[in-house]
Amino acid sequence: MKMTGEIQTTRGRPPRLSRELIVAAALQRNLESLTMRELADYLGVSHGALYRWVESRDELLHLISETLVERVLSVGVLDGTDWRKRIYRLAWAMYNEFRQVRGFATLMVRPHRHNAQAFTRFRDAIIDAFEHSGVNSSMAEQSWYIFIISVMGWISMEESGPDLGGTGARFDVFLGTLIKGLPASEPEEYV
Repeated sequence: MKMTGEIQTTRGRPPRLSRELIVAAALQRNLESLTMRELADYLGVSHGALYRWVESRDELLHLISETLVERVLSVGVLDGTDWRKRIYRLAWAMYNEFRQVRGFATLMVRPHRHNAQAFTRFRDAIIDAFEHSGVNSSMAEQSWYIFIISVMGWISMEESGPDLGGTGARFDVFLGTLIKGLPASEPEEYV
């Protein structure tokens, strides 16, 4: 019997697959470069067996997104609390969950088809928090864009190197500054 991370494989009959097992295996790999062939080999199954459960790499990324968004929302959403505390908790939950999965943030900031169901739930939680700050729905949505691009961009840059090029940059300082500048408001005209 061979142990590969948390995934157990044996010689002979391939292990029973499930979407949960496939996602768990993928979460242990670098998603930025992960291929379906590599994942099948890691699981100790044929490519055909893997494709019977997950039709494509895009579908795999959708399943991973659902898993990670669910984890973030289970930790980060606190209904009835101050909107800043909600945003702060969601951002830290994103940071902690997404940083554990190599390549996830980098993939998410690149143009691609997002998992609409997972990210809509996440987007709605963030917009709801901003609406509780007193801004209208349009500015709450603009705040969502600023928030998600900023936080995902930060996490993606950290994936490039552990210390953003040795600058000593800190997520806590970044996040505090970001939240102080939110929610969005109509821009002033500068002459």
